[in-house]
Amino acid sequence: MPKRSYLRSWYADTANPHQRHPALEGELSCDVCVVGGGYTGLMTALELAEQGFDVILLEAHRVGWGASGRNGGQIITGYNKSMATIERWVGREDAQRLWDLGEDAKTLLADRVERHGINCDLTWGFAYAAVKPRHMADVAALEAEMQGRYGYDKVRVLDRGTVGEVVRSDAYIGGLLDLGSGHLHPLNYALGLGDAAVQAGVRIFEESRVTRIETGAEPRAATDKGTVKARFLVLAGNAYLGTLAPPLASMIMPVATYLIGTEPLGEETVASLLPTNAAISDMNFVLNYFRRSADHRLLFGGGVSYSGMDPPGLRLTMRSKMLAVFPQLRDAAVDYFWGGHVAITVNRMPQVGRLSPTTYFAHGYSGHGVALAGMAGRVMAEAIRGQAGRFDVFARIPHMPFPGGRRFRTPALVLAMLWFRLRDLL
Repeated sequence: MPKRSYLRSWYADTANPHQRHPALEGELSCDVCVVGGGYTGLMTALELAEQGFDVILLEAHRVGWGASGRNGGQIITGYNKSMATIERWVGREDAQRLWDLGEDAKTLLADRVERHGINCDLTWGFAYAAVKPRHMADVAALEAEMQGRYGYDKVRVLDRGTVGEVVRSDAYIGGLLDLGSGHLHPLNYALGLGDAAVQAGVRIFEESRVTRIETGAEPRAATDKGTVKARFLVLAGNAYLGTLAPPLASMIMPVATYLIGTEPLGEETVASLLPTNAAISDMNFVLNYFRRSADHRLLFGGGVSYSGMDPPGLRLTMRSKMLAVFPQLRDAAVDYFWGGHVAITVNRMPQVGRLSPTTYFAHGYSGHGVALAGMAGRVMAEAIRGQAGRFDVFARIPHMPFPGGRRFRTPALVLAMLWFRLRDLL
């Protein structure tokens, strides 16, 4: 059977040269079997292989095929929830540890890009953009929390007079500039991690969907054509995990997100929109986000579906959203439109844990996975090596299943999101 290609996107069309990997056939054994070829699985495999572990990675499609190769490419400080909320859940001490892990996640990403020479257009600079006056109160609270309480000195409040330094649009009245966040080409970053993992000795098998696992004392992962026996098993399927591990299926929900990419606008035009090449995210609950590409396009995200179905006319809807921000692009063609699934949790925090003493998992980054997924991979690798301190910090974050069970949880979430959409309009 021919290998399944990547979904067409600007990322796929501008991917670096990369190797294909064979499908699993027969029975193999190793120290650690990793299920999933995105950032989480690749980083876990790479970290363990560098420490001398024999690692096999099984990917249902291609390395970086899922969210790791299709996302908005934004590297964002912290988590989807405020640190004040996290402090209420886990206490001040663990909240500080989680903050430090989030900072280490960005450092880890930058280190891997430099160490392995990954050409992924890594660029620093990101801003939250305020649409409404109440967002400016959120900006002030966020700046006070990040800089005042956690000593993070890379943020600066933008008002109506200075927001144009980073995004020139009448849609915004201010914001928060973060020079410690940024953006990259997500698929090329994933492919680079894959190449580094292979060089470290990881055996990667593509087109090898895992259909059954055993999580006991002798873990196994089975595909249609083969089986891997291991001492440890790592589940890193995230939004594409499906029902492979039933205890986890109710803890995460796949959410479809979408992006468009314009035709090349030229360096002068795109710089007139985003003069510092910072990535932008507005502060609505159902948000828009965008950035420049290396070939001077605007990549604009903001479409989302919680129902499991692609909304009709979404490409035109997203173009309309883009024009609401940048009406001067009314004559610009949209060359690309693509989407994929990310995984969210009820509390929008990553879920990291064990199904058994031999089976680990991490998922549910809720929009912050570009950096956090790699750190989740590192702490799982540390735990497998017997150093579980940082893993346990993540594992102590409280989680609950989505209410309503598999039959009713999606309608319930759709109704909740409708309320938030209406609130964004106020």
